[in-house]
Amino acid sequence: MAIRDNLLDRTAEAEREGWLGEVEGLRVSLAGAEAKLAQLDARAAQARRAVDLGMPSFSEIVTRTT
Repeated sequence: MAIRDNLLDRTAEAEREGWLGEVEGLRVSLAGAEAKLAQLDARAAQARRAVDLGMPSFSEIVTRTT
């Protein structure tokens, strides 16, 4: 998140100074950083999801114990 915040600050500075080429490059970098953060958030959310292992049926239990 620090990288994203830094890119936002640098973009604002470039806009104030009128550095149009720099602004465009920073916007591309910012879009990439935000996409990566979204990807990491999605992966973390998936890891927290519960997994249903199911309940064994009686016949499966009996087969294993005999």
